[in-house]
Amino acid sequence: MNQDLTTGKPSSVLIRFTLPMFISVVFQQLYNIADSMIAGRFAGEDALAAVGASYPITMIFMAVAVGSNIGCSVVVSGLFGGKEYRRLRTAVSTALITTVALSLLLTAGGLAGTTGLMHLINTPENIFSDGALYLRIYIGGFTFLFLYNVVTGIFTALGDSKTPLYFLIGSSIGNIVLDYIFVAWFHWGVAGVAWATFLAQGVAGILALFTLLGRMRVLPVENGVPERFSLPMLGRIAGIAIPSILQQSSISIGNLLIQSLINSYGSAVIAGYSAAIKLNTFTITSFTTLGNGVSNFTAQNLGAQKPERARDGLRAGLGMAFAIAAPFFLAFFFAGHSMIGLFLESGTAAAFETGQSFLRIVSPFYFVICIKLIADGLLRGASAMNAFMVSTFTDLILRVILAYVLSAQFGTVGIWLSWPIGWSIATVISYGYYRSGRWKRMWQLHNQPAK
Repeated sequence: MNQDLTTGKPSSVLIRFTLPMFISVVFQQLYNIADSMIAGRFAGEDALAAVGASYPITMIFMAVAVGSNIGCSVVVSGLFGGKEYRRLRTAVSTALITTVALSLLLTAGGLAGTTGLMHLINTPENIFSDGALYLRIYIGGFTFLFLYNVVTGIFTALGDSKTPLYFLIGSSIGNIVLDYIFVAWFHWGVAGVAWATFLAQGVAGILALFTLLGRMRVLPVENGVPERFSLPMLGRIAGIAIPSILQQSSISIGNLLIQSLINSYGSAVIAGYSAAIKLNTFTITSFTTLGNGVSNFTAQNLGAQKPERARDGLRAGLGMAFAIAAPFFLAFFFAGHSMIGLFLESGTAAAFETGQSFLRIVSPFYFVICIKLIADGLLRGASAMNAFMVSTFTDLILRVILAYVLSAQFGTVGIWLSWPIGWSIATVISYGYYRSGRWKRMWQLHNQPAK
């Protein structure tokens, strides 16, 4: 059901709202990790490396989906908080039409450029064909992925974080079961991993869409029939979505450049890094999800002219983020070898050493990056996209440059060191902008009352 985030104790409201979102992340990341675990254990180290080599490319496509999710979510949250239901329905239909058109264009472009992208990141020949096959199948299902992300973003904007959870649980369990059947029983290798994801996401995306359409019919409509498609509304969504897409894409492109550097060290290092980055992504996505919850909380409350509740929401979000960071740090720092062992039952020593080294260097700084991602959530919800983008691009540029510079002196350890340095500087920028209070003026500038 839809939930009003503008009343009640902010910390309690935010916890109830974001808890289903966090559980969703757990299931989503579990099936992402299951892809790699099943590939590594039942198809071998090279199969894990093939999936890992194409991972930064798939994240570029995911970045477009996630950025669109954020754009729709922030706009719909503001309209829902202000009880502008006719414009809200226009925003939803505009977003869905644009989603389908854009995803089809990206699918066509991605399929045509698969081979070139795999060459671009210096994929080793022994895993090239499997990596390209995985990527083609993944891209073929991009419309489902894109649609699912936008639809669930709309659900959370309406204060409903439970419905996306139900779909994600079903999709995750289905994906893991299909992974095991296709890889362990049918021996389809990397293709089995890709087809499992394709089918699970396809079913979830279609079911989520029909559920949302049913939900829209029960919303009250005032002042006439809403428009099916509105260019001004698309512009408003794009004003949030495009910076978010650029932010997400820039991170993915940065990871792509770093992956190209890592690929030059051979398939054993790629496999170890692939395992570690999946674990790291689990953590970072948890923080990002909390940040998205803060975005919706902020947008609804600013739409209802309650800016002080937005500050309370950020404080509550930080407390939750620190509580999540602690167990991840303890597990990755002190039991890194065992965590990598989840993916590589009989991997080489180089693979284990690579993954463990990455986790030991990066995990202590989870307590830093979570501050940035929660502050970013408030800035997005307030439409203060400039500061958000400055901090993100600073992190990206520093990480890429430092990875290449430090690797010349310290090898792969130098690459891992670029993460905490970039995170620390970007956190100072994001949190400093929040403390300045200028985000409240940005909301007023970008969200004038409807005429």
